[in-house]
Amino acid sequence: MVLLGLFVAALCTTGLGRTVVRERRATAILGFVNHGPAHPTQMLTLRLGLAPNDAAGLDAKLASISTPGSPEFRQWLSREEVKSYLEPSADTLSALDSFASANGLEYQITAPNGDWATITLPVSHADQLFDAEFTVFSHRSTSENITRTLSVSLPAHLVGHVIHPTTDFTDHIKGRLMPGPVPLKRQADASCDTSTAAGALYGIPAAPATQSSSHLLVAAYQGVPAQIADISEFLTQFRPDIPANTTYNVLTASGGPTPISFEANLDMEYTMGIATNVSVDFLSVGNPIASLATSFLDTTTFIAGLDNPPTVMTTSWGGNEDSFDLSMAARICDGYKALGARGISVIFASGDGGVHGGHDSASVCETPFIPVFPASCPWVTSVGATFGWEEKALNLSSGGFSNYFPAPDYQTTAVSNFLQTGIPENFTGVFNASGRGFPDVAVQGLGSGTRASSPLFAAIIALVNDCLVAAGKPVLGFLNPFLYGVAQEQGINTGYECPAGGLAFAAGVGWDPLSGWGSPKFEELLAAAMDY
Repeated sequence: MVLLGLFVAALCTTGLGRTVVRERRATAILGFVNHGPAHPTQMLTLRLGLAPNDAAGLDAKLASISTPGSPEFRQWLSREEVKSYLEPSADTLSALDSFASANGLEYQITAPNGDWATITLPVSHADQLFDAEFTVFSHRSTSENITRTLSVSLPAHLVGHVIHPTTDFTDHIKGRLMPGPVPLKRQADASCDTSTAAGALYGIPAAPATQSSSHLLVAAYQGVPAQIADISEFLTQFRPDIPANTTYNVLTASGGPTPISFEANLDMEYTMGIATNVSVDFLSVGNPIASLATSFLDTTTFIAGLDNPPTVMTTSWGGNEDSFDLSMAARICDGYKALGARGISVIFASGDGGVHGGHDSASVCETPFIPVFPASCPWVTSVGATFGWEEKALNLSSGGFSNYFPAPDYQTTAVSNFLQTGIPENFTGVFNASGRGFPDVAVQGLGSGTRASSPLFAAIIALVNDCLVAAGKPVLGFLNPFLYGVAQEQGINTGYECPAGGLAFAAGVGWDPLSGWGSPKFEELLAAAMDY
């Protein structure tokens, strides 16, 4: 996929020969404080993302296997088939060997597809090799320090690879409780799960899932696993038909710890409480000070190594797109693409800042619109938030257009239609009209924002998968071409803090960058899936 942002291609000359500027920032992201150069003897562990041997081939294959009507539709790839596209070529490995040998470095391959390596070296050596100035920064909201550089270069013969973390200043979308939800009541079909508003709204069946081969994964970050006691209490109160002692599988990656977290509890409650009897995995990644970009990478690496991966994964975390390096965001996004090719539906909350990023504040109400990543990645399904029985889009629901990724083929018609009919002539909002639009869909989120919407939608997809597997059909996998092919509400996403009359996108008929295609009806979604 061609990226909208451009890698800076200036050539520099150092004692080691020509280098090419890979990433550069004028300043650190707002909120970070510069504490001066890192000590020359401080040791850094850097990751090298090696160029895949056939990225274009995987793009073409995924388009074929995820597009309704294709002869290969839903013929998802095996772990080894995906690896055949992503592993680096012999020439790439030879270039890495030569670079490491010439500079006294040792590296380790650290990914199951062979496309990531790590090196450890002192700051003084890293500054010299990569024409960098590694510096100590901290965010004003924490006392923890990080070491980053505002510019990094690679030797000319390594252009096309990625080095991380260098200019990355990611931090996470912090949880925020919105005003309490309005009680919702209406008559629903007897077969629906009427113990929750979502069950009645969307026709979600209360009957237990029957297929053990299809399971759902909840990913959580920066030290926030779930607490089984809270989940049991939730089930007792809201789903008394589900045993309160229902458990889940706990997985960890990159040292994921086990403190208590409302965020993780919410994700688990909404998946376990909606997707009745679907097996749920909880994956805790990283520690409280881990870079979110690193943790997202570790997630895709961990799942890529599983022989029996989940068929659905949901994540309620993200950050403003511009806090991620462009090259790193692209590699993380490619990781989700690889998971989609294996038949995994990768689902993300769109964020809770309207058009102003993951969370808005008074300081950003008049700035250019801010997209959220990974919700802006074209290989994930981004979920916005709605409210009410008539389902209007919620003002806090993040949405807009990526500055990093162009609109993918499956979306071009929908985005074009919105730009022609959904933007007033006097609209002065600043956004990238050629970017990937998000979200893709939206479900209930009043009271908790899109962090409730994402696990709810994931639970619906998991139940559809259960029906497909029971009928001998493949799971939904990468969803978006299917959703945009079969999809056919009102609000405005100014944000939570910014004034209601401010610049934002409005919801309407068809796709829009506030509610996507709107909300699913279970039986209609299942019927469409069964047609293939």
